[in-house]
Amino acid sequence: MQKILVANRGEIAIRVMKTAQKMGIKTVAIYSTADRNAPHVKFADEAVWIGESPSNQSYLLGNKIIEVAKALNVDAIHPGYGFLSENAKFAEEVEKNNIIFIGPKSKAIRIMGSKLAAKNAVLKYNIPMVPGVDHAIQDIEEAKETAKSIGFPILIKASAGGGGKGMRVVEKESDFESQLDRAISEAMAAFGDGSVFIEKYIASSRHIEIQIMADSHGTVLYLLERECSIQRRHQKVIEEAPSLIVTPEIRKKMGEAAVLVAKSCDYLGAGTVEFLYDENNNFYFLEMNTRLQVEYPVTELITGLDLVEMQIRVARGEALTTRQEDIQINGHAIELRVYAEDTVNDFLPSVGHLDVYQLPVGEGIRVDNGFEQGMDIPIYYDPMLSKLIAYGTTRDEAIAIMIEAIENFKIEGVETTLGFGKFVFEHEAFRSGKFDTNFVKKHYSPEIVKVQKTKEAEIAALLALNQYFEDQKILRLPIQ
Repeated sequence: MQKILVANRGEIAIRVMKTAQKMGIKTVAIYSTADRNAPHVKFADEAVWIGESPSNQSYLLGNKIIEVAKALNVDAIHPGYGFLSENAKFAEEVEKNNIIFIGPKSKAIRIMGSKLAAKNAVLKYNIPMVPGVDHAIQDIEEAKETAKSIGFPILIKASAGGGGKGMRVVEKESDFESQLDRAISEAMAAFGDGSVFIEKYIASSRHIEIQIMADSHGTVLYLLERECSIQRRHQKVIEEAPSLIVTPEIRKKMGEAAVLVAKSCDYLGAGTVEFLYDENNNFYFLEMNTRLQVEYPVTELITGLDLVEMQIRVARGEALTTRQEDIQINGHAIELRVYAEDTVNDFLPSVGHLDVYQLPVGEGIRVDNGFEQGMDIPIYYDPMLSKLIAYGTTRDEAIAIMIEAIENFKIEGVETTLGFGKFVFEHEAFRSGKFDTNFVKKHYSPEIVKVQKTKEAEIAALLALNQYFEDQKILRLPIQ
């Protein structure tokens, strides 16, 4: 493998290129008009304009990306996450053109890309699943009866879904039809597939996921767990590893279940098996993400492994040299997704210009970043600017490092999730570990952040005023 094309943008494109560079592999970047001056374009050995700014005219043009790869004699394509990373048709076309797809085979992507197909694939392994139905809703009256038999509240979910789209919590029967219509409509708009199904809604649950890595020689490893319960709109914002609530016994059970999920679809490469974990220490299979997850850095930090390098080696046909018994927890890592979002306005994207953009540095701080000061935030893509990761020998140390890093991360020109992150990390519920996926609903409100911002502004003003008076004293000293 001499040359890799990274079919993505931003921080993940740079991250893949850094590992490729370390391995002596040349890299090719693709970019849209909006990204023509982006850091990932400058970082690559070669860069090719792929289309106009909207993703459906650039980063989602699978055939065009393959044409570029062939023209530049590329050996492999790394899809990153998002865009075409879980597109079975794209993976299949890459394979057909004798280019290595750094990820699972198209068969696995296709099976796990449908939540219903994924459930059916793992049924024979007796892996616990959330009570619900294993088929798409066809008849509303039948669905109503099913919902009543499961018991409200229930969750309507898009089979092809992800990122919280096509998902509706229904508290009572009278809301069922309207919420069903909304879920189907949203699923159709987002995925071109309106198939939805019903599950029991587990209110006080944690979202725990297991990182797996599989080679083509029969080895499947589980690389411990990640806690992903701090979410807004069913989308993750903060992740950590390991989880405070997962015992060694549960970790082993969940890890072994994740390995079976991977084996159910002949998995290859890096993937994530997601579970719900209830207040009675029961876990239930949710889905499998057939790609690298946004939050994989926390796993890298506590295991000492380079997951991107492992992906590349596995794609080259190499056997995994790490053994399950070699994987041990070393320290604690926390990640905050730094989004350009207005957290006091329902986390809506905040479009603007990065007037100031200065990254924090220091021991235990890692920033996976895709932006520079002076850049505009494109309206066409996910609004994540970077990932801020803190690592410490203990969880308390990691939290302390994270809070200091947030305070030293200077961003002006757009609203971000930095203030929200600080709120979470300072909150007693998070510090004690007594939280679930309803953290935002239970503990967070825009008014709290507004008060916090006002207090910080007052403190900054007082410090500035105090400095002004100190400077005046110096100026007024008589000349000796």
